[in-house]
Amino acid sequence: MEMSTTSYHIPKPFLNSSCYTPVGVSATWITRFPVAVVRNRRSRNRKTLKVVKAVAAASTARGRAAVNGGSRSEQELQSSSNASISSSALEQLDIERGVCIPFRKYTPDTVRSKVLESQGAILSLVGRGVEIVWKLGFYWTRLVYDYLVGRDEEVVPFRARQLRNLLCDLGPSFIKAGQVLANRPDIIREDYMNELCILQDDVPPFPNQVAFNIIEEELGQPLEAVFSKISSETIAAASLGQVYRATLRASGEDVAIKVQRPEIEPIIYRDLFLFRTLASFLNGISLQKLGCNAELIVDEFGEKLLEELDYTLEARNIEDFLENFKGDPTVKIPRAYRQLSGSRVLVMEWIDGIRCTDPQAIKEAGIDVNGFLTVGVSAALRQLLEFGLFHGDPHPGNIFAMRDGRIAYVDFGNVAQLSQQNKQILIDAVVHAVNEDYAEMAYDFTRLGFLAKGTDVSPIIPALESIWQNSAGKGLADFNFRSVTGKFNQLVYQYPIRIPERFSLVIRSLLTQEGICFTLKPDFKFLEVAYPYIAKRLLTDPNPALRERLVQVLFKDGLFQWKRLENLIVLAKENVTKMSSNPAYQGNNTESSRGLQVQRKLDLTDTIKDGARLFLIDEGIRRQLLLALTEDSKLHIEELVDVYRLVEDQIDIPSVALEVVRDLPSAARDFMLSWSASVLSDK
Repeated sequence: MEMSTTSYHIPKPFLNSSCYTPVGVSATWITRFPVAVVRNRRSRNRKTLKVVKAVAAASTARGRAAVNGGSRSEQELQSSSNASISSSALEQLDIERGVCIPFRKYTPDTVRSKVLESQGAILSLVGRGVEIVWKLGFYWTRLVYDYLVGRDEEVVPFRARQLRNLLCDLGPSFIKAGQVLANRPDIIREDYMNELCILQDDVPPFPNQVAFNIIEEELGQPLEAVFSKISSETIAAASLGQVYRATLRASGEDVAIKVQRPEIEPIIYRDLFLFRTLASFLNGISLQKLGCNAELIVDEFGEKLLEELDYTLEARNIEDFLENFKGDPTVKIPRAYRQLSGSRVLVMEWIDGIRCTDPQAIKEAGIDVNGFLTVGVSAALRQLLEFGLFHGDPHPGNIFAMRDGRIAYVDFGNVAQLSQQNKQILIDAVVHAVNEDYAEMAYDFTRLGFLAKGTDVSPIIPALESIWQNSAGKGLADFNFRSVTGKFNQLVYQYPIRIPERFSLVIRSLLTQEGICFTLKPDFKFLEVAYPYIAKRLLTDPNPALRERLVQVLFKDGLFQWKRLENLIVLAKENVTKMSSNPAYQGNNTESSRGLQVQRKLDLTDTIKDGARLFLIDEGIRRQLLLALTEDSKLHIEELVDVYRLVEDQIDIPSVALEVVRDLPSAARDFMLSWSASVLSDK
């Protein structure tokens, strides 16, 4: 194994102690902090974790030595203590997420120091605070008046529109906050959420000359030296920036240039400071209603907002997505030009496709709508369940249909990440839903951070059962996420449930993409595509955690579920058929051709091999399978034959048998170790 290392000086104030708890290591940490570049993928997480622990130990030792040696003043110690208290909410977030973020752009202390750095900034802060308190206070007064005169329910639509307009008037931070609230049924009621869902991020563009000056400052050279032409009008303008189309002088390639709105960062920092100050007065109410501090909610929001302000992070997000989808011929991710980009300017490949805001143009272009939707749903589920890195804002303007059937994504400023731990819990929740184990589903909510630890889940279990049975009981034909989300919103409003920011983005992402599907095909059934993808992953993914979940799905109450296995195989074959029919697989390049050969059949070779190994070395599984074949005092040969008929056209028997034989020595060794361990334990 090759390994290259580089030494880095790590300032102690930037290290977060929660990074070193045994909750896992962030993919962001692994790919973006080059302390150790390990070229052996399997050992990457393990080696990186060792590096993290070593850094933590060294840092902690230095800190203790300094304190014990008396080299730090009492004032410094007090400052450190205050910093620890203010970052407790962030540490709680890290533990919930199961990830480590060693260097943060957002911390409460950073925001405070940025805002209070000068007397002029303090005066600006006071003026902004008065403006916010006055406008929000006046709105709140009208709500109280409505309640006192008994008309609070009848004027809800009007007041919801007023709130949306008020947030627009208060500026970019409040627009972003409104968009977050539109996906937070734990904070506001559903009728207000529905109004905030149409909150637009569109604002008038700032002058071209100002934008061009910013581009030249970031490039360090004149525009005409880099671009042969640039659009005179913006392609899109939003609260944080705007986009131009240009052509590179050197290569003639068309690119999109994203430019940040001037002087936006001080405004964002100022508003975040005021948000957190207000949140500190609402902690008591928040703890009672949501089971967490209001400051934690602001910290989640502040982290995401400041990430969107740094275009170097967006460029890294693009590179991560390119890496994740590099072998997938059905997904197009634009390339970022890092040498032409900076913190305020991002230059990326121009996507020449049809926006999903124009469904008629997609149909007129002759694109197979069914194939495109299958590709889109599969790409979304891969982001969520396979990569753990997913697009947090997949609205119709950010998704394109390419003329060859591919799906293309743009705008990677709002990207969310799920740790391996979170992904596994989500898959657990799917398994528990399939097995109708509602008590475990409720426990999954606690593990994911929806419920505070120690919360009594017994009142929630019947509500979960009612929601799932009412939705899933109707079958795939009538199931849709919006109806389930509506019922879940009522549950969230009744119990102390907080929806973590990353999962509000998951919900938003699924709802938005389901809405796009309905726009392109009104009778589209989201789960008819989602279920086959999940079935295929359960049957073919060699990940040990997924193998364990497959066993859980196939055994219920100690009995083998023959019908469930048949359904999984049928659904998985359906996914393969739909994906392989997409025109994107018919390309001339060799990589696509190789991918097509694999995709045309359901490859169960590894699954059969792992199953044979499990049967050989796991006495419990062996006993259960033998009981399954002889259940009810009869041999279940017919069920076995039915399963074989489903897969006989998908597998090459000689090659599978050869793989099993090759694995026999290793399996035999494991069997002997397992047998000897059981003998010794009996003694």
